[in-house]
Amino acid sequence: MTDASETDPTAEAPAPEDSWKAAAGEFLDARLELFRVEMHEAGRRAGRRVALVALVAGCAFFCWALLMAGLVGLLSIGAGWPWHGAALALAAAHLLAAGIALMVLRKASPESFPLTRAELLKDRQWLDQLFDKTPPR
Repeated sequence: MTDASETDPTAEAPAPEDSWKAAAGEFLDARLELFRVEMHEAGRRAGRRVALVALVAGCAFFCWALLMAGLVGLLSIGAGWPWHGAALALAAAHLLAAGIALMVLRKASPESFPLTRAELLKDRQWLDQLFDKTPPR
């Protein structure tokens, strides 16, 4: 069954308020789609950072555990160091490596949602101009 307005050429055109509602709906849909795309990108960046943090933590732990066990024994026998001196020297080396990794992680990341922010700023400016031109009642 078809609507009479679709088949009747004498049917009235949609009211201006209906076209305004449709335009507002399309405008909102466009903004939501932009937000969805940028949310996906932000999720990918966050996932990458989490993976890097997990990699750093796992490598630091296993490196610490294995090297400390092996090199403490090697240094205490080969260099004649007491075992606790060798352990402290290796701990300092690992602390340095962890500090370097932390500096890499703290590097500034790109701003989230740059396109959405720019579009919302343009929308705000447009609305400000629209309301400034409207004569007071």
